[in-house]
Amino acid sequence: MTPEQNLAALGELLPVIPSPKAIYKPFLIDGRHVHVSGHVPILPDGSRIRGRAGDDIDAEAARAAARTVGLCILSTLRAGLGSLDRVKRVIRVFGMVNATPDFGQHPHVINGCSELFAQVWGEEDGIGTRSAVGMGSLPDGVAVEIEGIFELND
Repeated sequence: MTPEQNLAALGELLPVIPSPKAIYKPFLIDGRHVHVSGHVPILPDGSRIRGRAGDDIDAEAARAAARTVGLCILSTLRAGLGSLDRVKRVIRVFGMVNATPDFGQHPHVINGCSELFAQVWGEEDGIGTRSAVGMGSLPDGVAVEIEGIFELND
């Protein structure tokens, strides 16, 4: 199945991503690679998932927020490319978790996004290199921010 077919089979709705409120491009093609700027968890109603892991949200809620960020990234890719089928594979995911200093489950949290990408592109092409780190704060108090690099099909 194609990435678009895999996404349809998941039954997930892609949120509408608002235009940037700062000076950056959410999406940039560089040769055969697409760089996607940091995305935050935006729900279909436009609200954001806020919270700090280890404080007011637990690891599972933060993991769900990371999956939501993955959906936002897919929305940006589809809007910029016309179809997720133009993406060959995931190259890199960089995930930042809004967390307390003693929170240690950053990789578990970012798995929410990584597992989604593996479902869309398959385990071979949907899993790339990755970092999962904790931050003392993130914009607007969001729970997670994730950016990525993807390779385009020939």
